[in-house]
Amino acid sequence: MEKIYREIIHLLHQAGELVKEELAQQDVVVSTKSSRSDLVTNIDKLVQNYLMSSLNVLIPNLKFLAEENGLTELSDFSGKVAVIDPIDGTNNMVLQQKDFCILLGLYEEKMGRCGFIYEVMGNHLLWGGPEIGVFYDDQPWQMQKDLSLEDGLISFNSKIFRENMLKSHELSQRALGIRMTGCAGLEMMDIALGNRVAYISNLQPWDYAAGQIILEALGMKVRTISGKSLSLNGRELMIAATPKAYQEILERIGHA
Repeated sequence: MEKIYREIIHLLHQAGELVKEELAQQDVVVSTKSSRSDLVTNIDKLVQNYLMSSLNVLIPNLKFLAEENGLTELSDFSGKVAVIDPIDGTNNMVLQQKDFCILLGLYEEKMGRCGFIYEVMGNHLLWGGPEIGVFYDDQPWQMQKDLSLEDGLISFNSKIFRENMLKSHELSQRALGIRMTGCAGLEMMDIALGNRVAYISNLQPWDYAAGQIILEALGMKVRTISGKSLSLNGRELMIAATPKAYQEILERIGHA
């Protein structure tokens, strides 16, 4: 299986090169989906199609749950499934040409096997799972410290913080500070790297699948705001955090 993972890492780097080429040519075609801030581009679709066609060769009988091209629902998670967000942080890619990533989560019989978070412009890759361990830029990685909320930074979905949902203002005052990057994958990468203690958001499965596999392999918590397992079915309010910060957040928002 490790050989397949190495092949997937190569595919992700190739996909990243496709993104950089399109951006360099200033050949980005932007359209909207559910709202004016919900963007999709030709690059999202290009990357998803490339990954799907390549993964189909590597892993026979693979099923897909993905953000684009009508693949946003999957009723049967039996067998092997790839959950793909071809560009997580599309708005950042369009407006800043940075702070976005490619996300891939691999499942077998609905069990997370391996997740990949590839930060394209910085060429940083966080990947791994419960069996193989976790790696950052090819170096073995472990949970840095089990920090409490008061000892680190917390990040939010902007709407959750703006509307003070889930006592987000109170939580931010308890933490050392807040951050919002507009990219779920990079927020979850930052938790793994020890740069955040928690992230609270409202995500689709392709936004959290890769990060959940990696963070749980490190001993972190990724759950709904009521402390239940994420369903991989539709948008869910969720918390990703160190164990200490997770417990404190549940207690403060009244779900412990």
